[in-house]
Amino acid sequence: MHTLERGQVIPAARDEIFTFFEEPRNLGKMTPGRMGFRILKTDDPPMRPGFRIKYRIKVFGAPIRWLTTIAEYEPGRRFVDEQTTGPYAFWRHEHLFEDAEGGTLMRDRVQYELPFGILGNAVQKLIVARELERIFDYRAQRMEEFFAGCAEPA
Repeated sequence: MHTLERGQVIPAARDEIFTFFEEPRNLGKMTPGRMGFRILKTDDPPMRPGFRIKYRIKVFGAPIRWLTTIAEYEPGRRFVDEQTTGPYAFWRHEHLFEDAEGGTLMRDRVQYELPFGILGNAVQKLIVARELERIFDYRAQRMEEFFAGCAEPA
C-alpha cells in the first residue's frame, strides 16, 4: 500500500472550503487540463455516504472511466472517497478540514495500490508517485488562486 499525505492552509473559512470540495463540478477546476477530466454522472446532491461520482480522465492520452463513492462523510469536517471502479487496485482519499490560524488547514491522505503486483509497484515508483505529486501540486496552486482574495476568518 502506498500513501500520499498533503496539507495546505487556505485563507478562507472552513465551511467555505468544505462547501467548495463537496461540489463535484469543482473537481475539474482542480485537475490539470492535460488529464481531460470530465464528469459523466453524479448522484443528486447533497453529498452523503454512498454518493457517487462517475467521471473520465486521460492517462497517457487513453480515456479511463472512474467511479468514486463517498464512504464516510462528516459535514464541514471530513469526507472519504473510495474508488469503486477505475485504474487502481485500491484508492481511498480522506479529505480533512480544520480551523487554523490564517484560514483552514486542508489535509489529504491518499492510500492506493496499483494492479499487476511487482510490475504495478515498479510503475508506481517510476511514474505514478511523481504524477500524483504533480497533480496535488497543481491543486494546491489552484486553491491559492481561487481563495487568494478571501479575508481571514474572524
